[in-house]
Order: sequence, then structure tokens, then C-alpha cells
Amino acid sequence: MKLPFNFWHATVAALFIATSAQAAEIKVAVTTSFYNSGLSDLLLPVIKDDLDLDVQLIVVGTGQALRLGKAGDVDAILVHSRKAEDTFLAGGFGTHRRKIMYNDFVFIGPVSDPAVLAKASSASDAMQRIKATASSFASRGDDSGTYKKELSLWVAAGVAADDLSTNWYHAAGAGMGATLNVASGMNAYVLSDRASWLNFGNKGDLELLYAGDPTLFNQYAYIPVNPELHPHVKTDLALALETWLVGPKAEELIANYRINGELLFTFNAVRN
Repeated sequence: MKLPFNFWHATVAALFIATSAQAAEIKVAVTTSFYNSGLSDLLLPVIKDDLDLDVQLIVVGTGQALRLGKAGDVDAILVHSRKAEDTFLAGGFGTHRRKIMYNDFVFIGPVSDPAVLAKASSASDAMQRIKATASSFASRGDDSGTYKKELSLWVAAGVAADDLSTNWYHAAGAGMGATLNVASGMNAYVLSDRASWLNFGNKGDLELLYAGDPTLFNQYAYIPVNPELHPHVKTDLALALETWLVGPKAEELIANYRINGELLFTFNAVRN
């Protein structure tokens, strides 16, 4: 059966309209701690509605996110390791750094608390107590922002890398959620960002034992990839997303994102 010309014309037009109506897409490398917090599940649908923008998240540790940015494999990154971010920017790989939100790192451990972290006077004291008692400790071990923070805390506590015995120190080489699962299975201590811990569902006999040291501050920042190095990156979309992330809608959503009444992030978006 031969179909009339106007049928084919209408079909082609419909296909063109459907294709042209597709939302724009951007790739953003984000940390596993951000993803494990559950906040992205709240933000992404609203971003899609407001900007007609599909944000494809590449969920990796901070170190890998920075490498993806350097290679131009993503359009922007959302990470949480200031020293590494400054190195990234100094190398010309990003255009600028924008603070978005912060929370803190916390020490999680077994309810029995063999290292008595609940009585620690500082983050350094907490690390020293774990080392002195050879208590099981689960580490990210994956070049993430959390792992970088952990290593800096060991150094500040005067604990050398050679002193991290495999008899009690266990590197998971995995993301935050997986490492928390390792800690739960081993009833071990672990350093976590607060948001991932609050959203973690397999707590077992673990609980939050120590927090509050200023050194445990955990800032998340957004960095667009430099189009001068990678002309193919979608800078206009990266900047549109940034504008949304520092705007009133994002602030409201972040400020109201709680689990069991506890705030996971504090919004503090400014250019820095």
C-alpha cells in the first residue's frame, strides 16, 4: 500500500520536533560521597524541569574526577579536596572554583568503642587512639577526597604510613558506601563524610563516635573544565548549571534535605 506524501511529511516533521525537543546533556564528575548522600536524587529532577538539562553524573573519587577534568572527559566536576582543587586550577584545567555547600567528616565505629573514640579530644587524638589499640580501621584507599583527608589526619597525629599495619588497617579501594559496608561487616572504625553516614542503610553495630574538630570541615566545590584546553566541553551548559546550583532553588533544596531530622549539607555558595 502506497502512503500519501502528506503522511511521510508529517512523520518526518514529528521526528524532527521530537529530536529537537530533547533536553541538552552535560557530564559532571562527582564524588561518591556526594552521590551516596542521596542529594543528587533530589536535585537532578528539578534541574531537568528548570533548565531542560540532563545531568549525567560520573561517580568517582575526587582524584579520578580531577583526572577526568584534566582529560576533558567531563564538562565540570564537583569535588571536596581543596589542595587538589588548587593544583587543578593552577594547571589551567578549570576556569574557576565555586563553593556550593559543606558538611563535615565524622568518625564512625563499633558501639563497643575499643579505642574509646567517644572521649577523644581532637581528630589527631582519635587517630592516635585507633593506632595505639590496633583497632580495626576501614580506609577508602582510593584517591578520594575522603582518603586524602584521612591521610592528612594520620600525618597530623604523627602516625607514619609504615605504621598502618595490615593487621588492623584495611584499605577497601572503594567508594564511601562500599567502605562503610566493609566497616559494618568488620565492626571497624572508619572516617566518613556525615551525609554518606546518615544516608547509609547498613549501619549494623556502628555509630557516630567523634565529630566537631575544625580540621574535619568538608567543603564541596564546583569547577567547570577549561574550554581553552578542551574546546569541545559544554561551557555554556556548565555555567548555566553553576548559576542554578548557587541560586535560591538549590539553596532551599539543600537546606531542607534532612534524614531523620538531621541536616546533611549547609549551603554556602560564593565565588572563591
